[in-house]
Amino acid sequence: MDGTVLVADDDRTIRTVLTQALTRAGCRVHATSSLTTLLRWVEEGKGDLVVTDVMMPDGNGIETLPRIKAMRPGLPVIVISAQNTIMTAIQATEAEAWDYLPKPFDLPDLLSRASKAMDSARRGARPAQTPPRQAAIGPVEGAAEDLPLVGRTPAMQSLYRLVARVMNAELPVLITGESGTGKSLIARALHDFSDRRAQPFVLASAQDFSAEALGGSGASLITRARGGSLVIDGLADLDANAQARLVRLLDTLPDDGPRIIAIADGTMNTALDSGAFRHDLYYRLSGVTLNVPPLRERIEDIPLLAEHFLARAAREGGALRRLSSQSLEIVRQYRWPGNVRQLENVIRRLVITGQEPEIARTEIEAALNAHPTVTPSGETAQDGTLSEAVARHVRRYFELHGADLPPPGVYQRIMREVEAPLLDIALEYTGGNQARCADLLGINRNTLRKKTNDLDIRVTRRRKLM
Repeated sequence: MDGTVLVADDDRTIRTVLTQALTRAGCRVHATSSLTTLLRWVEEGKGDLVVTDVMMPDGNGIETLPRIKAMRPGLPVIVISAQNTIMTAIQATEAEAWDYLPKPFDLPDLLSRASKAMDSARRGARPAQTPPRQAAIGPVEGAAEDLPLVGRTPAMQSLYRLVARVMNAELPVLITGESGTGKSLIARALHDFSDRRAQPFVLASAQDFSAEALGGSGASLITRARGGSLVIDGLADLDANAQARLVRLLDTLPDDGPRIIAIADGTMNTALDSGAFRHDLYYRLSGVTLNVPPLRERIEDIPLLAEHFLARAAREGGALRRLSSQSLEIVRQYRWPGNVRQLENVIRRLVITGQEPEIARTEIEAALNAHPTVTPSGETAQDGTLSEAVARHVRRYFELHGADLPPPGVYQRIMREVEAPLLDIALEYTGGNQARCADLLGINRNTLRKKTNDLDIRVTRRRKLM
């Protein structure tokens, strides 16, 4: 990587880390804690790339982007920010930042993006999926507080960037995910921060596509939505007749008509596989697909969301409460089958029912015990391959350690958890016959004996099932 990088961040540690890493990668680096200095360097013609923080002592990095673009139209800017909300990603994209990364960022990832940005600038190219904008838009007043789309995990940050990039694209959008993940919030964000935000936002359910509701056509829905957004909620719930009516509605959609946004839960794949949902309709609605991950796959976002809901409850007149360290650990380890909606309801209950400033472990346990134990819709025993199931559990194991790595010996611990049920079930299905079990597994009988001893598996003559 060759070129000069201008780094602006008020955190001395980040400036040092970025300077060292970029220098080792072959770049020349000018680092500052001042946007004023950064703008002077840009005006003087210095730099092939800018890496800037958002919140700086003398201004806002995103708000400075138009001035940088005016002085040096081809100079790419990568925005980094500790404000891990969808608003930051949207504002960075609207200001035509080349890319956006949340703090804490992955250093190799940033170096890779920096290299691509400088290479693209030399070729005169823009980043992939980022269309040139005619005019930047400002944030919708009050929307940021109403949208609990908070997350620093890679899955959520990737979702935020994609939302920002497709916000004004002339394509239908399909939003998928389990119940309670925030799909409707993504739909609302797509509308509220787009060029269509002054037009109607019309939400339609499966009942709105009945023959009685449509009166033989979808003209009323299109008329209501005008040039705004028509959101079809519960897509997988549409029966064959309703699907046919939706196809006809799409056929009559005028050029100046609404953007179509469809929302589907975790049953969509099953409906497609079984033939209950039309493939042609699915492909017409999935111009861009946004998948909202379940809460159990974004463990590091749970404390952020909990703090958001605690603060919101306090603003609405509730008690100002906080989670104890023990309570927070329980919240992080819980599976949250109801996802973000369930977390919000639990937090609201804790604010209403408790008086002490700190939420004790016994309180959170009681609140969670009041919720029925269910299997999340995207996590059935038949879902996916064995490899995918193992991957989910291994990822969760790492995420439960937060910013720290697990203790050494991960390989042996994981292999033990996989091997133990494999050997135990294989012995069960071979009636406890070790020779037959070893042959079934494709290992030596002595190896099987050693493993059963190491894993403390009792080898007895069992009921033969095979």
